[in-house]
Amino acid sequence: MQMTLYIDGDAFPNLLKPILLRAIERLALPTYVISNKRINFGESKHITYIMVDSGTDEADHSIVEMVKEGDLVITADIPLADRVITKKAYAIDHRGGLFTVDNIKHYLAMRDLMQGIRDSGETTKGPAPFSHKNAREFANQLNKILTKQKVNAK
Repeated sequence: MQMTLYIDGDAFPNLLKPILLRAIERLALPTYVISNKRINFGESKHITYIMVDSGTDEADHSIVEMVKEGDLVITADIPLADRVITKKAYAIDHRGGLFTVDNIKHYLAMRDLMQGIRDSGETTKGPAPFSHKNAREFANQLNKILTKQKVNAK
């Protein structure tokens, strides 16, 4: 069974696009880029672009509806990652972090805590700027998952 790749296209770092495009082409990986605005990763017969209505979580709902066990979703959206993991698919973020059954509740709790702090009027720093180190970590994590999936498919 071949893995399908789903990319939560909103706020996707440009630095990662060539890394992903190479992997998609090398493995002939069926890929869906889902967003509420036009996103371009480059030309590939393996990529399908899906634009959803603008609105909270429209792209997320589409991804969850389409994803199947063993597929891979790339997203920085923690609630989306939680929904994907529930369907026994893989989820990684733009910095190479792997969301798992063992760590997703921690990520959700931290997200809710930080949202509560912001809602109370506090100013938070937010994430560090995206770096080349993050891109390397993403590429390494992507390679691990794709290699594991390729081995399991045999």
